[in-house]
Amino acid sequence: MYELFDNFGRIEKNDPEFHEIFKNFAYGEVFEFSTLTQKESILVILSCLIACQSPKAFKKILISALDMDITPEEVKELLYQSVPYVGFGRAHNFFGVVIKVFEKKGIEMPLKNRSNTNPENRHDNGREIQERYFGAENIEMMRNSTPDGQKHFNRFLEGFCFGDFYTRDGLNDQQRELITFTFIATLGGCENQLRGHTQGNLSVGNDKEKLISAITVMMPYIGFPRTLNALAIVNEICG
Repeated sequence: MYELFDNFGRIEKNDPEFHEIFKNFAYGEVFEFSTLTQKESILVILSCLIACQSPKAFKKILISALDMDITPEEVKELLYQSVPYVGFGRAHNFFGVVIKVFEKKGIEMPLKNRSNTNPENRHDNGREIQERYFGAENIEMMRNSTPDGQKHFNRFLEGFCFGDFYTRDGLNDQQRELITFTFIATLGGCENQLRGHTQGNLSVGNDKEKLISAITVMMPYIGFPRTLNALAIVNEICG
């Protein structure tokens, strides 16, 4: 995975000591303890950099990643998936970065439309995915326990988060939940949501080992405190 660090030339030139330390750790030693595929690793790193608000590092990694095992369609879907979790205020700059990189790479835009819903079915389709990931009883309990005047947030989750985004082509269920876990773990302070999406990952077939591997890969970017918080939640939910 050293190739992902190839575009950090200014750091290598001006601070070769740090460059060597970080490269050997983040792109060498870390991957000795991860079972993620190359594609999964790239998706986790890019997701982590969005939530970290690191557009320059994201751009450099993306340039290398597009020459490896990631497609423009997957990058687009990763961006879309980020919006419900980090918010468009955080994601906005990364849309601009991706457009510039795609233009530089000669990737024709706009890419193919990947939506599978419409205004009439987005809520029903989103609700179906919620129930499949988290259990119909849990979703119904959440809806019933929400105070009056706040129930529209459940509707937003159902239609916008799950209906508009999770139903799209371009990434499978396992990939979407893995990068969602990455967004939330990177943000920090969202432990209840991280518990829910740890269970969501298990429901779609991502096991404890995969989640620990994802935390391992994102650790160099999020630091030890958030890493240890995420590990504690995975251990709590997965046993």
